[in-house]
Amino acid sequence: MTTGQRATRAPRAFAAALACVALATAGVARAAAVPQLAQLPQRWQDDDGRELALGQLSGDRVILTMAYASCHRICPATINALAAMQKRLDARGETAAFVVVGYDPDNDDAAAWREYRRRHHLERANWHFLSGTRAHTEQLARALGFDFWKYDEHVMHGSRALVFDASGRLQVALGPETRDWASVL
Repeated sequence: MTTGQRATRAPRAFAAALACVALATAGVARAAAVPQLAQLPQRWQDDDGRELALGQLSGDRVILTMAYASCHRICPATINALAAMQKRLDARGETAAFVVVGYDPDNDDAAAWREYRRRHHLERANWHFLSGTRAHTEQLARALGFDFWKYDEHVMHGSRALVFDASGRLQVALGPETRDWASVL
């Protein structure tokens, strides 16, 4: 790589990193306006190719995040935080549905999520990896404060999860400012 190539890439990398920081904090301010689960787009496909409506999960606490299957940085950290929440709930004998909606409908299909689950040992029945249309994905992201965009082949996004109670009402919004997500349960 030449000096000129490095000089061109450095500002782009800095801009991308700065954008991630902005994304990580932007959604937190909108948490109060989050609709109930039943008011969100309902038509999703799970990693087995079956249709799942978010409303089907009413009666359970729901912990929802967005991710994309080929992410190597933020999404694995988010999924690890959800796994820690699962352990905390297990230790207390409590249950919840964990919902991961794909940011990238062109690539986050049932097969990609099935492979992701297998690779990350997330095969419990209360974990739901969902994909949908681009319109539903963008509508869900806007409604829940998940800002994202494509940058080359990557999806730029922050780390965020929402905890809904058994009635489908928002209990808490989690982001990078919450160090230990499991502690809020």
